Amino acid sequence: MNEYFKKPALISFLVFILVFFIYVFSKYAALAYTPMNKIVSNVQQVERGSIVDRNGKPLAVQTNFYHVGVTPHLIKNKELFAQNVSGPLGMKADEVYNIITQSDKASFVFLKKKVDQTVYTELKKITSENNYLYVAFDKIPGRVYPENALASQLIGYMGEEGKGLAGIEYSMQEQLQPSPNENGTKNLHGRNVYLTIDANLQYKLEEIARETMETTQAESMMLIASEANSGEILSYISYPSANLNEYNFADTEQTIDRPAMTAYEPGSVFKIFTVASMYDAGLIKASDSFLCDGVFENRIRGGETIRIKCLEHHGWITPREALKYSCNDALAQIASRTTDENFMEMVRKLGFGQRTGIELPSETSGSVKDVNSRLWSARSKPTIAIGQEISVSALQMIQAASAIANGGIPVKPAVVKRITNRDGSIYYEHKPELKERIFREGTASYLLSCMETTATSGTGSRAHLNDISIGVKTGTAQMADKITGGYSTTDFLSNCMAIFPIEEPQIILYIVVVKAKGETYAGRIVAPVIAKAADVIIDHLGLSRGDAASLEHNGKITISSAKPVNVGTVLPDFTGMSMRELLPLFNRKDLNIKINGSGWVKEQTPEPGTPITENMVIELNLE
Repeated sequence: MNEYFKKPALISFLVFILVFFIYVFSKYAALAYTPMNKIVSNVQQVERGSIVDRNGKPLAVQTNFYHVGVTPHLIKNKELFAQNVSGPLGMKADEVYNIITQSDKASFVFLKKKVDQTVYTELKKITSENNYLYVAFDKIPGRVYPENALASQLIGYMGEEGKGLAGIEYSMQEQLQPSPNENGTKNLHGRNVYLTIDANLQYKLEEIARETMETTQAESMMLIASEANSGEILSYISYPSANLNEYNFADTEQTIDRPAMTAYEPGSVFKIFTVASMYDAGLIKASDSFLCDGVFENRIRGGETIRIKCLEHHGWITPREALKYSCNDALAQIASRTTDENFMEMVRKLGFGQRTGIELPSETSGSVKDVNSRLWSARSKPTIAIGQEISVSALQMIQAASAIANGGIPVKPAVVKRITNRDGSIYYEHKPELKERIFREGTASYLLSCMETTATSGTGSRAHLNDISIGVKTGTAQMADKITGGYSTTDFLSNCMAIFPIEEPQIILYIVVVKAKGETYAGRIVAPVIAKAADVIIDHLGLSRGDAASLEHNGKITISSAKPVNVGTVLPDFTGMSMRELLPLFNRKDLNIKINGSGWVKEQTPEPGTPITENMVIELNLE
C-alpha cells in the first residue's frame, strides 16, 4: 500500500477533499442564513367588472369562492374532524367521514367546491383553532347576482373558469374581463357594463308576467318594453327564468333567451306591417273598401283555387276596419295589389329575415321565404300578409314597430346603456342607431291612428286606457304540429303590440304568451296584460295622464345629496341606504358584501359599531 500510494499524492488528494468540503459548507451556510426572496407570480390577475342597471343598481358583481380540500391520510381523528367541519359545509358528518375514509390513500380530495366567503371564514377559524394543517382552500373568482332571477337571460351567467357562458356575461366578456397581456405585471380591471333596463321597472313587470303565467297556465312568455326613439330596452322578460345564483340547477327551458333566440309565426300582429307597406307604396288608400264574405279566394293558372278563411263576414270594410276587426280576407286582398317580389322586398326592408344586431349572443334571423325557392307557393303572399309562413323574433317585431312609432324611421334595439372604466370614466355611451327611412311620416301617423281605433273599439279594446292614448294590434297564431307537419288545433301563440302615447310615441310594449291553457284568443288574454303593464310603465316613468291634476310650480326643486359610504375602523349604520349608494362597497377588497332583496337597507349583520376585520362578511337585507 505504501509503495502504491505515494505520500505527496495522498496529501494533495486529502487537501483537495478538505477544500471541497469547506467550499460546500460555506455555500450551504450562506444560503441558510440568506433571507428567502418572495416568489412573485408572473400571472396577471384580472378583476371582472360589474353589470348594473341603467341607474347603477348592481345585477352581477365580482366575489370569491373557495374549493375546500384535504389530505385524508394525515387526519388522525376522522370522526372528530367530520363533526367539526360538517356544519359550516352544510353537510352531514357521515357525508364528510365517508369522503375522507373512502379516499384515505389519496393524496388530496375535495370536500366541497365553491363555498362562499361566509363558509370560508368559519372554516378558516375552525382549522386554525384545531391546527388542521391538512385542509386546503383553493380560491377561485366568482359571481354574485344580488337580484337572483331578475332579467336572468339578459344578464347571463359566468362559469367556474371565469368566462361568460350566456347573455351579457358572454357577449361583453372582453369588456368585463379583458385578456391578460403576455408580459403584463400590473393587474387589470374589467369595465362596468350599464344595461338599458330599469331594475325596479323590470321587477314590477316580472310580477305581472308571473301572474299571467299562473292565470293562463302558459308554457312560456315574453315581454319587452322599449323606448320608441332611442331603441333602449327598459324591460326584458323571458319566462320561465333561472335563479342566476343557482344556475347549475336550472333546466333548459329556464335558460332560453326567447326574445333573441326564438323564432315563431306572429299571426295577425303582422298585419300592421302589411297595411303600412301597402299604404306607403300608394297601392291602397284610407278610403278604399274591400268586401269580406268570410273567405279569400284566388284561382291560379293551373285551375287550383287558393282559400283563406276569415273568422267573420265583415262586409265592405276599409284598411282601418280591416285592422280593427283583424280581417284575413281584406288583408289578403290588400296584398294581392302588388307582386310577390315587391311584397317580399317590403318585408325585408322592415328587418325581417336578418338579425337586429343587438348586444346579445345567438340571436336568430328568423325565416323569410324567397319567391324563387321551392317552398314558395301561390298562397305564400296572402298567408304571409296575415302573419303565417314567416318566422320572426320578438326583437325584430320591436324594431319593425319602431318605424311606426318613430315617424317612419326604425331604430336598432339596444340593451347596453354605457360602459365605464374602473375610475368611472365613460368608455362607451349608447347613441340611437337610426336606420334608413322605411315609411313616410304620414304613413306612420295613419297606422298609429288605425292602432288606436283597434284599442278603442276593435279586437284590442281590453288594452284601452282611459287617461292616455294607446294603439294596439293583437294576434293569435296556430303553432306548428311537429308530428303531423301542419298546424296544431290545441297549441296557440297569443301576442299583442302596443305603442303609447299616440300623439308623441315614447314606449313600445310587446307581449307574447305561448301555449296558454283554456282561453287562447289574444284579445282576451294578452290585451288586458298590455293594459296592466302600460299602467305600471306610465306611473313608473311619470308620463302625463289625461286626467292628472295640474299644479303650478316655480320649476325649482332641491334634492339633498346622498351621503357617501364611509367605512373606517368600525362598521357604520347602512339603514335606509339605497342599492346605488352601496355600490362603492363592492370596490373594497377587504370586505365581502352580501345583499338580499332590493330597495333600501332594512337590516344589517354585523350591527353598526362592530370593529372592521379583514375579509369581514357584511350581510344587508333590503326592502
